Amino acid sequence: QVHLVESGGGLVQAGGSLNLSCAASEDTFSTYVMAWFRQAPGKEREFVAGVSWSGIMTYYGDSVKDRFTISRDNAVKMVYLQMSRLKLEDTAVYYCAAPERTHFYSDNSTEFTSWGQGIQVTVSS
Repeated sequence: QVHLVESGGGLVQAGGSLNLSCAASEDTFSTYVMAWFRQAPGKEREFVAGVSWSGIMTYYGDSVKDRFTISRDNAVKMVYLQMSRLKLEDTAVYYCAAPERTHFYSDNSTEFTSWGQGIQVTVSS
């Protein structure tokens, strides 16, 4: 289990930008793929973006490609999500997550066992 804490959410106008951060506390942080998911009211949890343990490889959900950027800094045990050109449909609670196994890639939320508390992102018109 990895302890995760998100920060940086809030209210932003459509077309604007917002940055999320996720802090981890475990020394094994650099061995985990990290990901962001989101969940809007009445909808299933959706994969947003993932980054390999080294930070070299990134992968994105179709709905956020070319608008969001995930990155990590293993030295300070942080994961980031830069969101730009935000749309109304990006409104959701965003979660930082780590899978059960180290060095394990997935975009399936059921494979992730460590979750942050979630942070609200609201995009207004």
